[in-house]
Amino acid sequence: MATDILISEVGLRDGLQSIDAILSTERKKAWISAQHAAGTREMEVGSFVPAKLIPLLADTAEVVRHATSLPGLRVAALVPNLHGLRDAVANGVHKVTLPFSMSETHSIRNLRKTHAQVIEEIGRCIEFLDTLPGERRPQFEVSLSTAFGCTLEGPVPEQRVIGYAVQVIALGVDEVCLSDTTGYGNPAQLRRLVRGVREACGADRLDSVHLHNTRGQGLANALAAVEEGITTLDSSLGGIGGCPWAPGASGNIVTEDLVFLLESMGLSTGIDLDALIEVRELVQAALPGVELFGFTPAAGLPLGYRPACEPSP
Repeated sequence: MATDILISEVGLRDGLQSIDAILSTERKKAWISAQHAAGTREMEVGSFVPAKLIPLLADTAEVVRHATSLPGLRVAALVPNLHGLRDAVANGVHKVTLPFSMSETHSIRNLRKTHAQVIEEIGRCIEFLDTLPGERRPQFEVSLSTAFGCTLEGPVPEQRVIGYAVQVIALGVDEVCLSDTTGYGNPAQLRRLVRGVREACGADRLDSVHLHNTRGQGLANALAAVEEGITTLDSSLGGIGGCPWAPGASGNIVTEDLVFLLESMGLSTGIDLDALIEVRELVQAALPGVELFGFTPAAGLPLGYRPACEPSP
């Protein structure tokens, strides 16, 4: 059965960068292998940043090499600049995401760059990618971070988000992603931004969103995104995650709850929910001091639940 919605698991990057516990490389590999076996087909497994900035992700290159050995798994990684992009390409990453905060205050805090400097860096990244043969060139995505609001600046004008989307697409970026880094977004705002960016850049240039559940709006925003035609949704196992440089930016939407929502609606994710909950148990055992979230794992599957791949009797 064809997959309707691609769920991109970001717990190994966005989740782990936000907690104090250090997960060993071998346990990261076990997590990736188990979630791949459960049906996940895209995972952001790390970030190519200096180890001194995020020691928890210092083993990204080794983790990527393991992930790329798994059949059918699209391996993604975050890069902050051209140097990180070169490392990602050298290690065979299939998709790279460069975060471009729509709040300049957050951009300076996160990447130590103004908006103008980020634009220049993206241009250098495109120049490098254009030198690569097609089979070595990863998909290059720019995540429009804090697109829905910022804990440091407050509201972010929607026209600013659309304007920067147009600029980076014009530079040669493959696509943009709308990222609710701080959990400010609501479904009406999401619909406006999706429509605005697609109208300005083309529907094929915006296919994914990255949502947080800081104020309980995560699944409502995910549903609105799906109804607007978005087919890739980021989420994190157990809802772990946030942003170390955005105060109050708590966890991502919970992968388990998102799979249950979509599959219950008859939308195939390709993910076996029972197997996914077993992955959660594996991760919880590896991170005993870290709180995992999720209503579905706590309540269990309802009597008569049928995933999208099973026809109704």
